[in-house]
Amino acid sequence: MASRPERLLRGSDAPLSASFLELFFDLAFVLALSQLAGHLLHDLTLAGALRTALLLSGIWWIWVTTTWFADWFDPDTPTIRAVLIVATLGSLLAGVAVPQALDGRGLLFAGAYVAVHLARGVVTAFTLRGHPRQTRALRILCWFSVSAVPWLAGGFLPEWRVPLWLLGLAIDFTGPRLGWPTPRLGRTRRQELHLAGEHFAERYQQIMIIALGELVLVAGLTYGGTRLDLAETAAFLLVFALSVLIGLLYVTPAGLRLGAAIEHADPSRLGVITGYLHLVMIAGLVVTAVGAELSIAHPTKAGDTTAVVVVLGGPMLFLVGRILLSLAIHQRLSWPRVAALLLLAGAAAVLRLPLLAVSAVATGVVFVVAVADHAGILSYRRPRPN
Repeated sequence: MASRPERLLRGSDAPLSASFLELFFDLAFVLALSQLAGHLLHDLTLAGALRTALLLSGIWWIWVTTTWFADWFDPDTPTIRAVLIVATLGSLLAGVAVPQALDGRGLLFAGAYVAVHLARGVVTAFTLRGHPRQTRALRILCWFSVSAVPWLAGGFLPEWRVPLWLLGLAIDFTGPRLGWPTPRLGRTRRQELHLAGEHFAERYQQIMIIALGELVLVAGLTYGGTRLDLAETAAFLLVFALSVLIGLLYVTPAGLRLGAAIEHADPSRLGVITGYLHLVMIAGLVVTAVGAELSIAHPTKAGDTTAVVVVLGGPMLFLVGRILLSLAIHQRLSWPRVAALLLLAGAAAVLRLPLLAVSAVATGVVFVVAVADHAGILSYRRPRPN
């Protein structure tokens, strides 16, 4: 009979589909993404975008590390279920804090973030005592304990909050790429970082659906608050078409090959890098949601440089992440996507048309890329090193 620690680990015969509690955990990000879009909408400046990116990165790292956790451990055991419930509550509290996280609710945001990571680490390190995998849990716990210091200090010190939280994020983002090297415990080996490719690919698709759902929800709610005239209806239909096209661009072709790529690649490289790249794509969808609200609410407004940059910048950010994802998975550079990225960047620099026309440009460019993707046009495969 397997030992108690062994029963907590996901077995090779365990189902790879997401458990009910993993999907329940995702629901916390409906609130978080909505709050992040609102945070950006109310501060449409470069500084505001960077502040929103900081908060998004923290929210995203809760999701990524909890998803690793659910990939390594059996989510149907009572202990792991309890940790997932705590992570869901922590994610909700972080989402609640987002609008004022850099003001009066900084300690709530940082406290929720730190509590999720430390609770997960303490539980796994304790329950795996005597098992070889305990060392991995201890390394991860040590790194999150170190990053907890700047996170909590930033919660108490508003004037130093941004630089301290950036330091905390840098520690957290760097740890897995280096294998969480820890004095006396060494560095996590490749086999200890192995991820079930099919499970992880499914989880990425599910969180992308959550982000696309936020985009559709914003479009619907904004359109419902208008007079439903011709321009507003056209803007709404363009946003809907854009959301469909972005979804298609994500799943084909690299999105469908992500599972096999993660399964067979060096997990310390691709398993970690895909987390960073999905953050870029999720950021693109948050910006796209803000652009959708602007274009639907004010379709005939012209000459607003900030609004034009937002409407075009969302698809641009998504394309950057999507281009790099294909490059990471199978060393292939899609020239149509690169050309589309350059075209959107040029349009953002020169276009001062009504937002309806700008939205049409964004949707049209993404449509052409989707057609080129479907036809398999002009991709460049980077030579593999000898």
